[in-house]
Amino acid sequence: MGFFDAIFGVINDLTWGWALVPILVIFGVFFTITSGFVQFRFFKRMFDVLKGEESADPTKISAREALFVSVGGRVGGGNIAGVAVAITAGGPGAVFWMWMIALVGMCTALIEASLAQVYKRKTEAGDYRGGPARAIIHGLGEQYRWLAVVYAICLIASFAIGFNAFQGNTVAGAAQDSLGIPRIYTGAFLAIATGLIIFGGIHRIAKAADVVIPVMAFVYILMALLVIVMNLVSLPGVIIDIVANAFGWREAVSGGMGAAIAQGLRRGLFSNEAGLGSAPNVAATAYVKHPVSQGITQSFSVFIDTILICSCTAFVILLGDVYQPGAEGVDGVVLTQQSMVGHFGSWAQYVLTFSILLFSFSSIMYNYFLGENAMTFMTENPMGVLGLRIAIIGIVFLGAVAPGATAVFSFSDPMMGILAVVNLLALMMLFPVALRLINDYREQLAQGIMKPVFDPAKFEDLDTDPEAWPDALPAKTEKA
Repeated sequence: MGFFDAIFGVINDLTWGWALVPILVIFGVFFTITSGFVQFRFFKRMFDVLKGEESADPTKISAREALFVSVGGRVGGGNIAGVAVAITAGGPGAVFWMWMIALVGMCTALIEASLAQVYKRKTEAGDYRGGPARAIIHGLGEQYRWLAVVYAICLIASFAIGFNAFQGNTVAGAAQDSLGIPRIYTGAFLAIATGLIIFGGIHRIAKAADVVIPVMAFVYILMALLVIVMNLVSLPGVIIDIVANAFGWREAVSGGMGAAIAQGLRRGLFSNEAGLGSAPNVAATAYVKHPVSQGITQSFSVFIDTILICSCTAFVILLGDVYQPGAEGVDGVVLTQQSMVGHFGSWAQYVLTFSILLFSFSSIMYNYFLGENAMTFMTENPMGVLGLRIAIIGIVFLGAVAPGATAVFSFSDPMMGILAVVNLLALMMLFPVALRLINDYREQLAQGIMKPVFDPAKFEDLDTDPEAWPDALPAKTEKA
């Protein structure tokens, strides 16, 4: 076991430890500038997806459903515990850098989701499958299949296996600490609920997310807004502290500005997942008229995750009395929980436990689908998906009942590091295609077409699936 720990430790150092975070930031800035700050130009259009009018076909996954599934995956322990860790280790300034990486990551998310959409394939059941693995095959060619296989293996290992064990452990721990519920009962509940959802496939996952995610976000954001209103006088001072600490003008922890940048960027990237190659798997399932439409939707997902929900956690902590800059002791989810209790009283810990349950359950659904999508890429044998489903139920239960069980899955971070490296390589090689899609979308908007339509005939050099774009023929008629 020690040998494998050493190997995974080296991989983790070579990716997250040394270069991956700066590369993700550099690529995000490059994408933003080269695309003409597309995430800001299309910002108003992001809110259109909430209307749910993209598809009237109930057999298709709508853009809004894909949004909520991806939000459910991005929003998790990182928004509650991760933000607290960032503030403890990097000071209030870490929040500023989380905001900055989110604004940059919105463009990266738009690019990777648009590419996942353009190379998606229609299945025999009428659904869509896509993501970085399929984009590599159809965008770069069969000679890169080995790269796609590496990506798929890492996706299953990190998200479907490792992170699902972590989510089960998080929920069981919170339920035991605040409600006194034994871990085995929480584990059994999670395993049964997970089985009921994942055996229904992406459609049941999407329908569940369409209900769970709005409730989850509304409850948590409402609590944070109440905290802000109750401490409105202190809000300007907190914002000043965030900015001052971000630039080293007012050090809150050792390391000053450097610690704030490091913690803010790293925790922000872990939370919003922009550039890691996970969310595009969900983005490809949606029925949309143009690839960039789903790119805009996924950009909005990053905004919701970090600018809204992570900020809620930050203000709950910084507007309270529990957090003391530079002090040791209270950290992670405990800091968020005690801060909430400090604002509202002991009943608030139960609301936070409920939020953690919803956050983690939505992440389990999301993580499972990522694994399923990777499995269908690697093999068409339905037994592969069945085996994965059974394994996920067992992993969620194991992670919940055994406090130390997640140590077995310490390979998740290094596997995600490899995943991100592969995805970034593919993004850079396919970035010219993404720019063509963005320009096509802009040209149609300039022509007065309010809902641009992708026409595969205009991109004959791309290996696309014409059956995945049923709106192409009406679009050509409209232009004519």
